[in-house]
Amino acid sequence: MVIVCEHIKAKGKPDFMPLVTHLQQVSMVAEKVAKELSMDYNIAKQGAILHDIGKTSPIFQKRLYGKNNSRKVYRHEIGSIFFLSLFPDNIHTELIEMVIAHHKSIINDARERGILDLDELYAEEIIDYHLTDWEGWSKTAYKILNSFGIKAKEISREEAIENHKKALTHCEHEINRHNGYSKWRGILNAADYFASALEDTTTDNLSRIFKVPDLSFFNRTGELFPLSLKSSVSDKPHTIVVASTGAGKTDYLFRRTKNRVFYTLPFQASINAMYKRVKNDLIKTNPELDIRILHSASKVVAGKNTEEKVLQNLIGSSIKVLTPHQIASVVFGTRGYESVLLDLKGNDIILDEIHTYNGVSRAIVLKIVEALNNIGCRIHIGTATMPSNLYNKILEILGKENVFEVKLSNEELERFNRHITHKLDSWEDSQTIISKAVANDEKVLIVANRVKKAQDWYSELKKIYPDVPILLLHSRFKRGDRNKKEKELLGIDDDGKSLNKFNTSNKACIVVSTQVVEVSIDISFDLMITETAPLDSMIQRFGRVNRKRSKKTIGKYKPVYIIKPTDDKKKALPYDVDILKRSYDILPNGEILQETALQDKIDVVFPEIKVLNIDTHLIFKNGNKWNIDKLTHRRKAILLELMEIDSIACIVESDEENYKNANLEERIMMEIPARYWQGKDLIQLKGYGNSPFIVPDSSYSEETGFDVNKAREGKYNIGNSFL
Repeated sequence: MVIVCEHIKAKGKPDFMPLVTHLQQVSMVAEKVAKELSMDYNIAKQGAILHDIGKTSPIFQKRLYGKNNSRKVYRHEIGSIFFLSLFPDNIHTELIEMVIAHHKSIINDARERGILDLDELYAEEIIDYHLTDWEGWSKTAYKILNSFGIKAKEISREEAIENHKKALTHCEHEINRHNGYSKWRGILNAADYFASALEDTTTDNLSRIFKVPDLSFFNRTGELFPLSLKSSVSDKPHTIVVASTGAGKTDYLFRRTKNRVFYTLPFQASINAMYKRVKNDLIKTNPELDIRILHSASKVVAGKNTEEKVLQNLIGSSIKVLTPHQIASVVFGTRGYESVLLDLKGNDIILDEIHTYNGVSRAIVLKIVEALNNIGCRIHIGTATMPSNLYNKILEILGKENVFEVKLSNEELERFNRHITHKLDSWEDSQTIISKAVANDEKVLIVANRVKKAQDWYSELKKIYPDVPILLLHSRFKRGDRNKKEKELLGIDDDGKSLNKFNTSNKACIVVSTQVVEVSIDISFDLMITETAPLDSMIQRFGRVNRKRSKKTIGKYKPVYIIKPTDDKKKALPYDVDILKRSYDILPNGEILQETALQDKIDVVFPEIKVLNIDTHLIFKNGNKWNIDKLTHRRKAILLELMEIDSIACIVESDEENYKNANLEERIMMEIPARYWQGKDLIQLKGYGNSPFIVPDSSYSEETGFDVNKAREGKYNIGNSFL
C-alpha cells in the first residue's frame, strides 16, 4: 500500500508513526479478529479505517509536536465521526460503537471527555472547535480514506454536524435503553492495542494468533506421577483436580483443555517459572507458539480523577500465563474489558491454587469463575490444599454435574509423604540448624512473610556465611533483575542444562525469599525454615523441599522448621493472627506430615470460608447479568481498592532518561513493583509508560532490591538532573 500524506502522524515521539500506517495495521488486526470471532470482518475493517481519521486535524497534529498549548478539549474520536456518512448507512451503528468510545466512556469519563460529557459541558462550542479549518483538513482526510478504497465525497460542515448528532443520539439511546457490553468496541480496542504495541511487526505476529496449541506433549506418563496414569476423558466441561505437589497436576490440567489456554497463578515468580516451563515443553511441537506472560501492571495516576487501567495482553495468544487479577476487568468493567471478554470467550481457563488469596481477592476470583462460566469458558482448577467449603462453593457455581472431579487415593497420597515438621520458638533458634546444614553441604530455603524481614535475614546471613552462595528473592526488584534472580534460583540455562547454582547445586547454598516461591517454581531444597503462614500456603512452601521424586526417594523425609507466629496483629500482616495460630498448632512437631491427614487439617484451620458480597462493585451479577451501560467503563479504581493490590511502578532516578526512550518491554524490565503508599510522595514521571514514581538510586541495589525506608529519605543524586 502506498503511504499517502506521510506528514500526518498518528503518534508523537519517539516514533511519529504516519496515520495511514497506523490505520492500515489496525484494520488488518480488526479484520483478523472479527473473522476468528465469526463477526462481520468487513464492518470491523471499515471501523478501524475510520477510528483515528480525526487525527488529521491540525489541532491534533500541532499537539503531537507540542505546538498547541490551548486548554480547549479536542477528541479525535469526534473528528473521526464527522466522516460517518462516507460509509454505508446500514453499518453506522457498528461504526459508531467502534469509533466514538474507543478511548473514553461516552459518559462519566474520568476527565469528563466522553461524547455525552462534552455535549453536556460545551454543546455547540465543542463542535465548532473540532470543525476548525474543516475545509482544509477534511481534504487531507479524504486522500487517506481514498487510499483504503473508501470513496470520499466532500462533506459539508452541516453534514459533519449531522454525523455527530447521529452518534450522539445513538449513545443517548444506549445509555437509556441497554445494559451490556459492545463486541464492536471490544474488537476495535483489541486491534488498536495490538497494532500500537507491535507497530512494524504487526503483520508478522498476525499469522501466529488464534491458533489452538498442540498439547500432545502433556500425554506423557510416568509411574511417579499418578495423575499421568489417570484418564482425562470426560464429557463434563469443567475440572477440579486435588492432588499432592509433584503428582502431575499441570500436565493433567493441560490434557483437559481443547481450545486456547489461559493459565493463572497467584504470584509473579510462579508465573515466570510456569511460562518458561511450558514454552520449553512445547517448543518442538509448536515452533511458532504464541505464548505470552502477563504480570500486574496497573496504572495509577495520583489525584481525585484516578482511573484504573488493567493492562491487558494482546488478543489471540495460544497460551497466556497470568494472574486472575489480569482478567478481573471482566467483572469490574475497567477500561478495555470488552476486548478481554472477546479474548476469553469459549476458551479454556486453568486456575492454579486459587485458595491462596485473601478474603476480598477470593470473592473476586469466585466472581470471575461465574463470569467465565457465563461466556462459555471451560474452567479447570488444580489444588493441593483447598478448604472443603470453598471447594463446595465452586461446585455450586459451576454445577456439580458439569465438573469432572479428580483426586488421589489414600494409597497414592501416602507415597507423597516427604516432610518432617519441626516447631521453633524464634528465628534465633534456627541458627544452629542453618550452620549444621551448611557444614553438610545442604541447600537451605528460608521464607519470610514480608520483604523487609527477608532483606534483614539476608543481610544477617551474608555476614555470617561470607563464603556461601546466598540469594535473595522477593517482589521489590526491578523486573529485569528479578528475572535474572529467578533464573539463578532455578539453576538451569535456556536449554535446560544445569548451571550448578542453587537449585542444581550439590554444595551448600542459602536462598532467602518471600511468598513468591510458593507456587509452581520447580525447585527442590534439602530443608526449609519458614515463618508461620496460613496452612494452605505453608503446604505450598513445603513443596519446594524434597520435591524431586524417584523410586529411591519415596519414603525418605526432609525437615521443615516453622517459626512460632507473633501475637501482634500488625506484625502478623499480611495474614490473620488467628489463622496463623491455628496453622502452627495443628502441625506435628518432630513427626512426618501425613498427606492423607492434610484435608482434615485444612478444614480445621479454615472452618468457614466467608465470601464477601461485592456485587455492588461489579458489572457482572447474579451469575448471568451484565449490568453496565454500553460504551462505558468504570473509571474509579474500585478494582485496585478491593483487591488490595495498590501496585505502582517505580524506577530508579538514573533510569529516567532510558525509560523515556525505551519501548514497552524495556520499560517493564526497569520497573520496580511497589505499594502506592510507598511511592505516593515521590516525584512521578507522568506521560511515559506506567507513569512510574522515581526513587533515589540509593534506595535500590541489585542485591537486596528496593528499600522503602531509604526512598523516604528522598536523597536524589543531583548528577542525574538534566537542565
